[in-house]
Amino acid sequence: MDRVEIRLDEPPRVSDIGVGVHGVTGRHDVFRLTGLWQLHLYGYEGELALGGTTHRIRPGRVSLIPPGEEVHFHYRGRSEHLYAHVQLSVSGKRHTVPVMQDAGADAPLLSALLRRGVTAMPGAPSRAAAAAWAALWQVVELSTPARTEGPPPAVAAAMAHIEAHLAVPLTVPEIARAAGVSHNHLTRLFRAQTGLTVVAYIRRRRLERARHLLRASTLAIPAVAAAVGIPDLQAFNKACHRELGGSPRAVRTSDSPLYTRQSVRDRP
Repeated sequence: MDRVEIRLDEPPRVSDIGVGVHGVTGRHDVFRLTGLWQLHLYGYEGELALGGTTHRIRPGRVSLIPPGEEVHFHYRGRSEHLYAHVQLSVSGKRHTVPVMQDAGADAPLLSALLRRGVTAMPGAPSRAAAAAWAALWQVVELSTPARTEGPPPAVAAAMAHIEAHLAVPLTVPEIARAAGVSHNHLTRLFRAQTGLTVVAYIRRRRLERARHLLRASTLAIPAVAAAVGIPDLQAFNKACHRELGGSPRAVRTSDSPLYTRQSVRDRP
């Protein structure tokens, strides 16, 4: 078995979600879950046999196994993975997904989603279901042809790391480690993809987010500055003048759906 079909129009029902540890007492396990899909994100080397097909397990790969299918796992020692056992809808649009995929740059995101679900269970099953649903959609998108039109995986991973950490100090070596490439290689990839250095891209994204928050939210200006990683108000003011053409207060009143020039006078 190489591919499976799933339907994700409705959120899954999570039966169990957690961290699996195998290969300690034996090198072979057989699993069959009635009525439940198995989603695994692997952190080890091994093999998975399903329906006469053997799939190589490596760290960062993700598998999706349908209900009622007997699957054989072969380990090479202590083997750890994140898993979710879920019941999916039997109606809705069908999505064809490989049994085994390399999550690539999306592996950290999948790991974060599944760990979020682990934290939520059993006290907040709806939150666990939301995390598992998001992870399943991410697995579907791994094999979507349109993904090939996006940036290289290392650049995509770097951009995702930047977006998630705009509010805190960022360094290029840190971002390169998150993307799994060297500092110099990321710099070259970024320049080729965006025409910008990594530092210039961070600066641009911080000011784009600042403009959005200034125009579309009621956050105080110091809070906006902190939210985009420029907590020094003098530096934030200079950055807004340089990148956005005016002070934070002026940006806030420019074409804002929430503010008028008269009402902004009483706001910080």
